[in-house]
Amino acid sequence: MFDLRSLAWGRVAVGGKIFIKKYSVLFIFCSMSLASGCATLDGPPNPDDPLERYNRAMFSFNETMDKAILKPVAKGYNWIMPDILSTAVTNFFNNLDDIVVFANSLLQLKFQEAGETSARIVWNTTFGLFGLIDVASHMELPKQYEDFGQTLAFWGVDSGPYFVLPFLGPSTVRDGLSVPVDWVLFDPVFQDKELKVTLSLLVVRYTDKRAGLLQATNIIDETAPDKYAFIRDAYLQRRQYLIHDGNPPDTGLSEEELFSDDDLFNDDLDLEKDLK
Repeated sequence: MFDLRSLAWGRVAVGGKIFIKKYSVLFIFCSMSLASGCATLDGPPNPDDPLERYNRAMFSFNETMDKAILKPVAKGYNWIMPDILSTAVTNFFNNLDDIVVFANSLLQLKFQEAGETSARIVWNTTFGLFGLIDVASHMELPKQYEDFGQTLAFWGVDSGPYFVLPFLGPSTVRDGLSVPVDWVLFDPVFQDKELKVTLSLLVVRYTDKRAGLLQATNIIDETAPDKYAFIRDAYLQRRQYLIHDGNPPDTGLSEEELFSDDDLFNDDLDLEKDLK
């Protein structure tokens, strides 16, 4: 008897084996990086960022790699590529990403969003010349952002602590573990059996993505007193925004609650007396 669940889990297992075989060297390197970073964890952790010592070490590593390789390559990419071609490359990879968005929209039972994203794929792949032109956005079919990390959040999986991934940057434990799932099951870039093709597409994708962030990172470099903390907080706020579809819960105190707390002012007065 045909068993859909067995077929699905069989695909996960086979896809996982192929993925690990193709990228075993990268996995080994990342494991070594994690081990070396965790070895630096000493002293009381920050309750809001319990892995901060490791995270800052990995952040520093990623920054070094970025300054040495990624940023110069991205600058050269922007210098060589005309704006129209750069936009076409961005649109092409956004179109591929829409397949990931479509799958995760279904897993989150967001059927209207899934329908709109499938329409984006059809219009951009056909009339948009395989995604090079984003015609769907001009048809009131805006780009959506969903991934397996958001799917896990939808089904109640906690994010875990903030976690900086080697090369990929800011994440959480939940979102970091979900990345290979999107790659193995949904992302067309990783479906090609030829390693050369996959790596070539990845190089172009992340070079284009890094090139698009040059201006933003330059502003952060010039204005943020603590770049690590700024990126961490911005990432976590952005994830909350995406997970709750633009309506994140308000966890702060209202103005009425803040100013009705008499103990808050009494504590300030006690502190002032102690300082005198």
